[in-house]
Amino acid sequence: MRAPTPFIAQRPVVGALLSFVTVSAQASGFLQDSSVNIEARNVYFNRDFRDGHTASSQGASKREEWAQGFILNAQSGYTQGTVGFGIDALGMLGFKLDSSPADSNSGLLPSSGHNPRHSADQYAKLGVAGKVRYSQTVLKYGAMLPDMPLLKYNDGRLLPTMFHGAMLTSREVDNLTFSAARLDKYTARDSTDQQDIRVHCKNKRYACDTRADHFDTAGLEYRFNEHLSAQYQVAKLENIYRQHFLGLVASQPLSVGRLSADLRLIKSDDIGRARAGDIDHRAFSAMLGYSLGGHKLSAGWQRMYGENAMPYLDGSNPYLVNYAQVNDFAAAQERSWQVRYDYDFKAVGLEGLSFLTRYISGDHVKVPGSPAQGKEWERDSELKYQVQSGTFKDVSVRLRNSTYRSNYEKFARDMDETRVIVSYNFSVL
Repeated sequence: MRAPTPFIAQRPVVGALLSFVTVSAQASGFLQDSSVNIEARNVYFNRDFRDGHTASSQGASKREEWAQGFILNAQSGYTQGTVGFGIDALGMLGFKLDSSPADSNSGLLPSSGHNPRHSADQYAKLGVAGKVRYSQTVLKYGAMLPDMPLLKYNDGRLLPTMFHGAMLTSREVDNLTFSAARLDKYTARDSTDQQDIRVHCKNKRYACDTRADHFDTAGLEYRFNEHLSAQYQVAKLENIYRQHFLGLVASQPLSVGRLSADLRLIKSDDIGRARAGDIDHRAFSAMLGYSLGGHKLSAGWQRMYGENAMPYLDGSNPYLVNYAQVNDFAAAQERSWQVRYDYDFKAVGLEGLSFLTRYISGDHVKVPGSPAQGKEWERDSELKYQVQSGTFKDVSVRLRNSTYRSNYEKFARDMDETRVIVSYNFSVL
């Protein structure tokens, strides 16, 4: 029998080599475009309820805790080819530094399993998401930190809230971004467990633990030019509410300084089985600003219409210009105004140092079970410094202080609050 030619004999080897080269080429895009970032975040939180007693009927008179957190955000590139595949991961760790049973439940740490007044010594959560890219369109499924007008993840404590589901983002048309999502679970900022998605029940506006099967949303953002952009989004929390959002952001340089405007309109109605009850709500909010050098002076106005407060998802932030450190000023029929001042010390040679202060006042609040109109106000200040060079380059320190008062203590407690946040972001890959 004739021996096979060397070429035929080496076909399996050649095939294996070709496969290896192809996989390596695909993996190179996957690895070369990857990034791994870690934030080390140290948070001291002190909220003093001004009830005039050691403990009120609503709970402890003080919440004070100190904790250290680490947030890992790993994002791969995509394999090469017409359709690319990748994977993202979110890893979070929290450690208790100081806490007592009398002052726990600050939102920094979860409760210990055996006693709700004791905070856990440590906790961790991990979320993974697969992603597929075709042209300028990406489909992602798994854990994510959504940042859209009707669903902005909360990051106001030690670790952020994670949401779980599917999201599509497309930029096939110049200056136009289309997004759509279906989410069905979330992991709260001070929890390790995935929970059913639900409506937020701040100040007993809606019944707590009102859950839904899923949350759907779709939206468009169009950038007309560098000075003007518009957004539209519709969202639905199954059998609870439907929302529409319309927004416009503009800025205009002047011969001296710059003008800016941010206009937002939100309409909410109950749908399906209306598990949270009847919902009739509309919100209009606007912020106008003028900046000159390191100074920026802004004025905001916000008005709630209808019979109910604004509904939004638990674990998210409402997209309102008067949403502040403590309060959202989104109670039924509330109207509120804001004055804010920002200063960037870079203008006087102190790069990395900034300051803000604002005052928000609300009235005409429809208080459940009372004919009286509710009133409330909040005053916030923040001083922030980010190290610009040397051994501690990029370490930032924030000192935040807030005072909140209202005349309807049954639903909203007066408080003084201080937060100190030290964070350091660094890249591993």
